[in-house]
Amino acid sequence: MLDTPAGQTPASTPADEPRGCLFALSQPPLMIFLAVIGCLLLMAAIHDLFLL
Repeated sequence: MLDTPAGQTPASTPADEPRGCLFALSQPPLMIFLAVIGCLLLMAAIHDLFLL
């Protein structure tokens, strides 16, 4: 992988890398919040289209 002497660890390990957007979207509180907002928008759109 990297040319490092025995006993030394490479400077950048996978644990040090920043996590991306997919990690943030995998968090349950964020997904629940987005689902609630999506449901409210869907209910408002259905109300506007069919009841007004």
